[in-house]
Amino acid sequence: MVRVNGREIEWREGMTVADLMRDLGDPYSCAVVRVGGKIVTRPNFHKASVPDNTEVHLLHLVAGG
Repeated sequence: MVRVNGREIEWREGMTVADLMRDLGDPYSCAVVRVGGKIVTRPNFHKASVPDNTEVHLLHLVAGG
């Protein structure tokens, strides 16, 4: 299992951040993800692995003036 913002998601072998975002319906159009303490940006989602039993945090990017 993987815990995403407090919610448990089923883990599978070879899972990447891109896979996880797709499984979640990509809830954040512009996101930074922290996987077990490591920051991953959108250009790297497809190559960043998600280990089993890890904590994942989806972080909103906020802009304004």
